[in-house]
Amino acid sequence: MEARASSKYLRGSAQKARLVVDMIRGKNVGDALAILQFTNKRAAHPIEKCVRSAIANATEAAERANIAVDPDDLWVKACFVDMGPHKNRRRVRPAPQGRAYREQRHFCHVTVLLSSDGKENTPADKVAATRGKKKAVAPAAAAAGVKAEGRKRGAAVKTSKDSGAEKKTTKGAPAKAEAATEETAQE
Repeated sequence: MEARASSKYLRGSAQKARLVVDMIRGKNVGDALAILQFTNKRAAHPIEKCVRSAIANATEAAERANIAVDPDDLWVKACFVDMGPHKNRRRVRPAPQGRAYREQRHFCHVTVLLSSDGKENTPADKVAATRGKKKAVAPAAAAAGVKAEGRKRGAAVKTSKDSGAEKKTTKGAPAKAEAATEETAQE
């Protein structure tokens, strides 16, 4: 079951409202309301009212269809902000030396879509899942003898075997460091 609510002509710019909307997208309704209640942004209160309206729309649609929907099972499936009108809503603010600065009053439209269906993998969930995985060493790099662990950016470590002793060379390393590594490898 899905429910939708929208608030139109909210005061404030769409860019500032998107900062608040991005925090609640993909969250459980209870978590979203808690986030909105304690967010110190001007757009948080009208967006909270919109989410509460979507919850009411979901329960109303469920009653009409004789379906039992628990508001705690709802989650924010989609939430977006569109720009509202600001053309022909200009104001003038006095400026020094008899000049005038023009101000525009920005408005935005917020739309919230709630769902009680199983939570799908949103793009934000996919990004969070890939951050936890470690990168595997490429087979070509492993065959060439390049070690991927513990190296700094731009410094490839290669190993080569000369007369039974391993010789490690680092790209861009000074000659003294190479000589010291050769002596320790021979001992």
